[in-house]
Amino acid sequence: MKTNILIGVTGGIAGFKALELISSLRDSDYDVFVVMTKHATQMFEEKEFEKASGHPVYTKLFDENFDYKKVLSSQKVDHIELADKLDLVIIVPATANFLAKTAHGMADDFLSTTLLATTAPVIICPAMNVHMWQNPLVQKNVSILREAGYDIIEPATGMLACGYEGPGKLPEIALIAALARKKIDELAKAQSKLLQKL
Repeated sequence: MKTNILIGVTGGIAGFKALELISSLRDSDYDVFVVMTKHATQMFEEKEFEKASGHPVYTKLFDENFDYKKVLSSQKVDHIELADKLDLVIIVPATANFLAKTAHGMADDFLSTTLLATTAPVIICPAMNVHMWQNPLVQKNVSILREAGYDIIEPATGMLACGYEGPGKLPEIALIAALARKKIDELAKAQSKLLQKL
């Protein structure tokens, strides 16, 4: 059975780099699903991510033809079904807005509801303007997320899309992919030990 990884793409300019991460993870024979926030869909073409992942991209919490009666009769909710089958979640990039929402348990779109519903490990990769990253409120949210058990990959330092230079760049995709593979390996070893005890 394939490992299922969710890539959450938020509305940061570095979101296009998630395509490289998807390709790298699929090369490792992982099954990759993508959820894009509303702002991400305004910046990037969903079709690019569908082609890269090989799956439809999740964008809306409620379809235009949403019928609560169908949900009640089938007992199937899309974001819960997705959350249940995930082995790992990677948010790339994570904006300041996303960090704030997640740190305070807000769930108002497909990505945030899926994140709250999953029990899989979560890797968060912030990317933003240097002053936004260094803002005490953002740093407080990062601390809350770390305490809650999320893995945070610190932004890289360099020239940013806004013209500033400093910490705020999305970490190298190879670094993110390496941590993802490490997490998957750790999960596999833990499951193997559990099975041995049974």
